[in-house]
Amino acid sequence: MDGAVRRPSCSAVPIPATSDAITAQAVRKVFRTFDRRPGFLGALRDLGGRRYKELVAVQDITLSVPKGQIVGYIGPNGAGKSTTIKMLTGILTPSSGTVRVAGFDPFRERSAYVRQVGAVFGQRSQLWWDLAVGESFDLLRHLYGVSEADFKTRLARFDQVLELTPFLRTPVRKLSLGQRMKADLAASLLHNPKVLFLDEPTVGVDVVTKARLRDFLGELNREQGTTIVLTTHDMQDIEALAHRVVVIDHGRIVHDGDVGSLAERFGGGKRLRLTLAKAVAQPPVLPGITWTTTSPVQLTAALERGADCPAVLQKLLGLLPVADVTIEEPPIEEVITALYSQTSTPHP
Repeated sequence: MDGAVRRPSCSAVPIPATSDAITAQAVRKVFRTFDRRPGFLGALRDLGGRRYKELVAVQDITLSVPKGQIVGYIGPNGAGKSTTIKMLTGILTPSSGTVRVAGFDPFRERSAYVRQVGAVFGQRSQLWWDLAVGESFDLLRHLYGVSEADFKTRLARFDQVLELTPFLRTPVRKLSLGQRMKADLAASLLHNPKVLFLDEPTVGVDVVTKARLRDFLGELNREQGTTIVLTTHDMQDIEALAHRVVVIDHGRIVHDGDVGSLAERFGGGKRLRLTLAKAVAQPPVLPGITWTTTSPVQLTAALERGADCPAVLQKLLGLLPVADVTIEEPPIEEVITALYSQTSTPHP
């Protein structure tokens, strides 16, 4: 932490409505930590005067998210993702710069702001550990001032999609990880927030539950126009949900665009998945092609970026007994790996 004194919330004065649900202008976050000198002599010197060092976690982030957009906010560990989300949710205050979410300053206008947003943090629960899930929901209903009619309608909808009924009477501490993630997501949406922050929402969750959560979030965005900011290391979440991908590294934004532009900028070439009518001893050696073999009749040709895919395919059809072919874009995981490797050098 940077030792900033937490100011009491002032009365909420909404900023005039704009087309953006989130705006961040030149946001910077610096943490000031005690620089302890090693050894006994170092400890004695520290008694005479402490040294401090500064860690710049986020630097000069400028970002606008229109209402109703789903944004994937990704980057390697330590890039500044969680720090950014904590500033957007009002947990941390920026060292400099301005943040507005749903028309409010998340830190100064917190009491009114929290009624406009929801948040799910994969490693932490907002539910009461020893209470049943249903009791936690009821407490949140009173805290947010949700009417009983709206509460019942929304809970019924969440139950339809997330299957909450089997564990509504179960204490939160006895839930499986997948059940807790479903309950946390429902809890964050009980007050119908305009903006939803999801920090690793599918961490440790099984494949079936992940698919249900993705479907639900997609429906929520389409039906309610909820703005969603998603941080995750699961690239399938990004492919399934995000309209836009923002990549942060060393506290700076290094890419901002759709998934297609990300693949075009950092990905390799296309993949040709070939099914042969009969096995061949080995695939032909051609420049710009890397082969992998799944079975004697299943081959994959990875093309270099910029290769003429139709010309290469025509040549392969003349050299191999091809029964079927599928053309694919490079996997998003490979694109992200290439991006991280290109941005791994610390910024000055």
